[in-house]
Amino acid sequence: MNIEKLLSLSEKDVSGISNPLLRAMWYDLNGNWDRAHTITQEIEGKTAARVHAYLHRKEGDQWNAEYWYRRAGVKPFAGGLDEEAEEILKELRVDT
Repeated sequence: MNIEKLLSLSEKDVSGISNPLLRAMWYDLNGNWDRAHTITQEIEGKTAARVHAYLHRKEGDQWNAEYWYRRAGVKPFAGGLDEEAEEILKELRVDT
């Protein structure tokens, strides 16, 4: 799946995606930060922590974002939010 295909999915279609982090990114990229955060905070692991960090950075909560970057075992992202979203989607195996 590529990013254009992901973004073109309807909410009904995205409910069929088995990877909850990919669903969370879909919600975020479609303007529903709260739903993305709710999904992400229910998942353990480094990739979930990375998505969680991105979401808090996007929210403007840098302190909380840095906490989640540490949990993910990565340095805080230095580029723009769009670039970070693309990097996360690549980690989730979405062609950008």
